[in-house]
Amino acid sequence: MDQETVLIRREPPLGWLVLNRPQVRNALNLDTWRRIAGGVGELEADPGIRVIILRGAGAEAFISGADISEFNELRSNAEKARSFREWPNKAIATLVNSTKPIIAMISGVCIGGGVQVALSCDMRFAAQGTRFGIPAARLGLAYPLDGVLALMQTVGAANAREILLSARLFDATEALAMGLVHKLVAADELEAFVRQYAEQMAKNAPLTMAAAKVGIREALKDAADRDRKLVEEMVARCFNSADYREGVRAFSEKRRPKFSGN
Repeated sequence: MDQETVLIRREPPLGWLVLNRPQVRNALNLDTWRRIAGGVGELEADPGIRVIILRGAGAEAFISGADISEFNELRSNAEKARSFREWPNKAIATLVNSTKPIIAMISGVCIGGGVQVALSCDMRFAAQGTRFGIPAARLGLAYPLDGVLALMQTVGAANAREILLSARLFDATEALAMGLVHKLVAADELEAFVRQYAEQMAKNAPLTMAAAKVGIREALKDAADRDRKLVEEMVARCFNSADYREGVRAFSEKRRPKFSGN
């Protein structure tokens, strides 16, 4: 039996996507991209899952970049590369458009496409000592526009230029200073920290978190491209929800609300 390149683990209210190619430091091949898209879709459809955590198998790597062994067959020219991009684009869109918060749990190395995957998550927590980089310039490749936009929106144009043009590796402390990651944690404490953080987040109102994700996503677009109607609908849905009534009631009763997602 072929190795499952992405493992799905359900620990309600948490769902885990584990990139499972440790023998190549979780390098991204075509099957991995396909299974990321499918895995997010499965956890998205599970009402018992409130927060999704994306990680690499083992502590050596989150994602070490693209699987270069596929380049000659699948990305040998511009036409083949465009065809190949269908699944990475779908996986990235599935991550970005998920209604559930997605946390990237990063350790070891996060290189190339791994940075784009991490940027597609809502929050990024990294182990101290993790190394980052986008070495496209050392391979003769160009980073896709969506990846450039995500990088610029997160670290700013100046840092994006430096990362892409230098193609150098940089450490987690620098990544934190740039805003690429939200927090650094000791390597042996990373999983416990992420789990605790996600469990606390999972206690929040699901409809409110979904509305926040949509609002932020639309706010990052040019004004003419924003779907204001969708944001207004999400806001109205929250006000009309049982969870809103539960939240107000719990506040009045000085207790923690118990949200159902309805």
